[in-house]
Amino acid sequence: MNDISVKSLNTFQKRRRLGFSLLVLIATMALLYCGPVFTDATYQHDLVEITGVGLIGVAIIGRLWCTLYIGGRKGGELVTHGPYSITRNPLYVFSAIGAAGVGAQTGMASVSVIFGAVTTLAFYIVIFREEVFLRGAFEGRFDAYCASVPRFFPRLSLYEDIEMSTFYPARLRSTLRDGFALFLAAPIFELIERGQEWGYLPVFLRMI
Repeated sequence: MNDISVKSLNTFQKRRRLGFSLLVLIATMALLYCGPVFTDATYQHDLVEITGVGLIGVAIIGRLWCTLYIGGRKGGELVTHGPYSITRNPLYVFSAIGAAGVGAQTGMASVSVIFGAVTTLAFYIVIFREEVFLRGAFEGRFDAYCASVPRFFPRLSLYEDIEMSTFYPARLRSTLRDGFALFLAAPIFELIERGQEWGYLPVFLRMI
């Protein structure tokens, strides 16, 4: 991959992160006026939130796992082992799981599903764009990889690993920091719920 292609890909990824942040902000603003059918005094509400915390934990661990293999190499090397042997985009898979976990902090399972589904759809758009760069950079190797490994949903039976791999500690720390930021969803949505209960925020729609 030439320098121009790498720069274009990096620019696109920055725009993708900016767009995703904007989407999260819009969704949060909309949720100011939506509330759960089951209040936080019910086990259904607690179950959804606890499940969400578990999903966020899976997302953090999964993204760290991916970073051990891809950190600092994206666009410069075709990584096909570890998590990249069961899906071509494991970072996006775990990020979508994390998004579902964030949505679950509202206490509404439907919001969790919507967050996960919308994030997956957004990532598919990104993936198609990235594949153009990767196909041009790695030509036949990338086509062979695509033919054997699914684009998004993992196929565990394909798992392959290598004996040793190097990683960049700075990339790992950055991934860990970004992952823990997902836990901020819990106090944010808890504050929104308190505002709704105390009458500061009107609830126009209640969801399961």
